Amino acid sequence: MIDAVVLAGGRPDAVAALERGAPNKAFVRIGGVTLVERTLRALRGSAHVRRIVVVAPEATHGEPALALADDRRPDGERITDSLRSGVRGFAPDELLLVCTSDLPVLTARSIDDFIEHATALDPDLGYGCIERRVHLASYPQIPHTWARLREGTFCGAGLVVLKPRALAGLERFIERLGAARKNPLHLASIFGWDVLLRFALGRLSIASAERRATRILGVPVRAIVSPYAETGVNVDRVTDVALAEALVAGSSSV
Repeated sequence: MIDAVVLAGGRPDAVAALERGAPNKAFVRIGGVTLVERTLRALRGSAHVRRIVVVAPEATHGEPALALADDRRPDGERITDSLRSGVRGFAPDELLLVCTSDLPVLTARSIDDFIEHATALDPDLGYGCIERRVHLASYPQIPHTWARLREGTFCGAGLVVLKPRALAGLERFIERLGAARKNPLHLASIFGWDVLLRFALGRLSIASAERRATRILGVPVRAIVSPYAETGVNVDRVTDVALAEALVAGSSSV
């Protein structure tokens, strides 16, 4: 059993603008149910989730959509601020599940599988990902950004595991990455030319990526490959809303 932190903070975006009064996209309804409530329902159905903390704008803390959470905490300006709010009070070495709030078809079984793999590996930071063939077999209509590695082509999932002691290194990395994102030389100084070249050629292995991430962050980092494509189906763009509506309608009719 582990505790979970759901990130439902952030400012209004184009997705949130589709629903009057929504403070951010987490509170947009898909099939009549907000995205954040759909995420919370899946977590409540998990056999391995104990306590749920949701991080959201303070004005929303009385919303029925958040009733399934055990604790409601304020979000921050940056995602790392929201993460700090969510992990506050947990032991530095306690493994936590961190979940985005825009996963319309997330299921309890996919969460259970992810937690089982994550606890077996016991990293300080575990990043969820899905292989392209797995995704296309279930949701070929959902677009993704893909990364080609030696073992296959992958996209990110909306689930990670994190020990609070890893947050300081993660914050430093995000700051460095933001400053270097338009400068190849600075990017190379972070990742190394060898890693960038192997990645560009599709020759970078998962193990090599894990080792470099561990060195950069200063804590053990592992990739957690999920066999459940629903962990990576999220709502990032306005066009994703109609796709999510169709998926939810289809699953309800089965």
